[in-house]
Amino acid sequence: VQLQASGGGLVQAGGSLRLSCAASGRTFSAYVMGWFRQAPGKEREFVAAISSSGGSTYYADSVKGRFTVSRDNDKNTVYVQMNSLNPEDTAVYYCAAGRWGGIYSIVARTTSYDFWGQGTQVTVSS
Repeated sequence: VQLQASGGGLVQAGGSLRLSCAASGRTFSAYVMGWFRQAPGKEREFVAAISSSGGSTYYADSVKGRFTVSRDNDKNTVYVQMNSLNPEDTAVYYCAAGRWGGIYSIVARTTSYDFWGQGTQVTVSS
């Protein structure tokens, strides 16, 4: 599976962005899809994930209520709608695909994912 993230950019605090991640391959619908982010000097951290069917979603506490993850299996694409952005959301955002899911502790681990996109920069100005 090859992943291509897009949609990042510069936005003012309080603004919104929608990131997209397009996947190649015919088995997209079999994968749990996750979003992670990495700020300069920090470790990569979990943001959100969605089950293969789209029926279950998972969020980090820091984004809960502000971000919404969704997927379109017909378009082989996963999205994250990011609202009420603040400067602490500034990071490179990565999408990832994995076979394991079902509970938060699994989908929130970077090691649960086999394929990663190249990342897209999100910068939130104060």
